[in-house]
Amino acid sequence: MTARVDHNLYPELRRFGATDISACFNCGVCTAICPLSVDGASFPRRMSRYAQLGLREKLLASPELWSCYACSECTDSCPTKADPAAFMAAARRYAVASYDRTHLGYMLATSRWFAAIFVTALVAVLAGFMYSVHGPTDSASLEFFKFIPSDFVHYLGIAVMAIMGVGAVIGLVEMVRRVRRAPANGSAGAWSKGKADARKVADAAFYAIGTESAAQTRFRVECDDPDATRPFYLKRWFLHFATMWGFLGLLGATMLDYGLELIGVKTTGTPVPIWYPVRLLGTLAGIALIYGTTVLMSRRLRKTDRTSVHSTPSDWIFLVMLWVAGITGFALELGLYLPQAPAWGYPMFLVHVGVAMALVLLVPFGKFAHVFYRPLALFALRVRG
Repeated sequence: MTARVDHNLYPELRRFGATDISACFNCGVCTAICPLSVDGASFPRRMSRYAQLGLREKLLASPELWSCYACSECTDSCPTKADPAAFMAAARRYAVASYDRTHLGYMLATSRWFAAIFVTALVAVLAGFMYSVHGPTDSASLEFFKFIPSDFVHYLGIAVMAIMGVGAVIGLVEMVRRVRRAPANGSAGAWSKGKADARKVADAAFYAIGTESAAQTRFRVECDDPDATRPFYLKRWFLHFATMWGFLGLLGATMLDYGLELIGVKTTGTPVPIWYPVRLLGTLAGIALIYGTTVLMSRRLRKTDRTSVHSTPSDWIFLVMLWVAGITGFALELGLYLPQAPAWGYPMFLVHVGVAMALVLLVPFGKFAHVFYRPLALFALRVRG
């Protein structure tokens, strides 16, 4: 298979946050030290080599990009300080942008001003759209779904989920197309074009979705925290776990609440006790989300360990949006118990829902896209064996 060399690949990767990968002389120390590089695999060295040689298609067809959990052991051990961990993170951002046909992912990852303005405008448009149908406000108590009709919020949420789903499917199809087009016996070829054994496919699916994505087994066991003395609730895997499942838990609680309305169990906004299953799920997920994002942002500000030294604008925007969604949600929950409806209650409701919907819309175009791409890549690698 002929490989096309692209001399612009390395400069482009630098725009996505890669450091001086030209310092790499392919010594293989990163491969030797990486806890995930087993059975003779040349990971992550091969990815760096692709970038140096301008092999864009081979890089984008490599599911190994998504195996990395950014423990930074390779960076600590690199004799030329080429920072392979930062390169791998930049290559994943580049892959997300390349799988996206709208070019939005590219702009969000490479232009801090565009990202800040676009995200702010998106939240404002969503909040303004909801406000355009607002009803009366009750000064005695917060009645959110009299202020904004619950049907309108639900239908808008369904539209947001549909747009996100289309964007995710387009990106996944593009990733599969690139990976399948790679030679099956080459370093990047992960799927055979023939039929795979059904048992092997089922095992790969369980491994990718259950063992790795849901339970984060290798992240937790093999890519341990750089500070072994930290308690589990301060370890990287737990913070990632809390943040990811916190957001997904809140999304799930919202969808379940709507489902209960559809089947006639309760209407949206009906007061329920804290131990009511849907409310309990939302409360616990919100606590997890706020905890995870707060600690992660604190570490990035203080740069307390090797995994938080490099931060891009897209990293910060993502974390801040998650934190705002969690904090405003709890503030609104608190407002329900105040003697009178606070003046900030209804505007904060618009901000909360606007930020939450913007987060969902932007899933295929930013950092959260690995929710889709990582399981698919791990599945491909497992099938390959």
